[in-house]
Amino acid sequence: MGKKQYPDAAAALEGLLFDGMQICAGGFGLCGIPERLIDAICDAGTKELTIASNNAGIDGEGLGKLLRTKQVRKMISSYVGENKEFERQYLAGELEVEFCPQGTLAERCRAGGAGIPGFYTKTGVGTLVADGKEVKSFDGQDYILERGIFADLAIIKGWKADESGNLIFRKTARNFNQPMATAAKICVAEVEEIVPVGSLDPDCIHLPGIYVKRLVLGAPYDKKIEFRTTRPREAA
Repeated sequence: MGKKQYPDAAAALEGLLFDGMQICAGGFGLCGIPERLIDAICDAGTKELTIASNNAGIDGEGLGKLLRTKQVRKMISSYVGENKEFERQYLAGELEVEFCPQGTLAERCRAGGAGIPGFYTKTGVGTLVADGKEVKSFDGQDYILERGIFADLAIIKGWKADESGNLIFRKTARNFNQPMATAAKICVAEVEEIVPVGSLDPDCIHLPGIYVKRLVLGAPYDKKIEFRTTRPREAA
């Protein structure tokens, strides 16, 4: 077993979890979410979490599991989506939510990972997004200051990785996983397949292994569909 590879998600997270921590979680809806790592956090009972993620999965799936068990104190998200428990907790004042435009959220994580503490953007100027934020004029136009995000832990989902943690994402599952991976003190990745070093084309690597500190094989997976749409079968 490689130095970075752990036997399961619980082992990969051992010693990293504590109450009140901040986590960057990759994924978009149910696509490219670190399912095994989320389950392990749920089982660990770690609470008062602040989680930066595009959304919080759906009821009972993805980060929705952590909402259901009341382990999340705050979500930094761009989309509530179809998660009724997310909506209920927010409206009831049980969950703090920092709504963030989707592109801004991605850039906040990328900036945090690059050591950039803040940046100015036009997105949100003149809206509730700008409330309480510094506004500065550049070339006669207003921009708001957004802070970079740098968490205690990043949990991501990849497709293939070698034993050194060099990682490839599959198609749209790349989504938030790549910027989230760099935006934390330590990144733990779960993947569908782990291959020997040298098996992957260096030109095809999406995330260099230097960012991945711990690695776990999550397969096999059940493919979950967020919206299942069907139509009546046509008569022969």
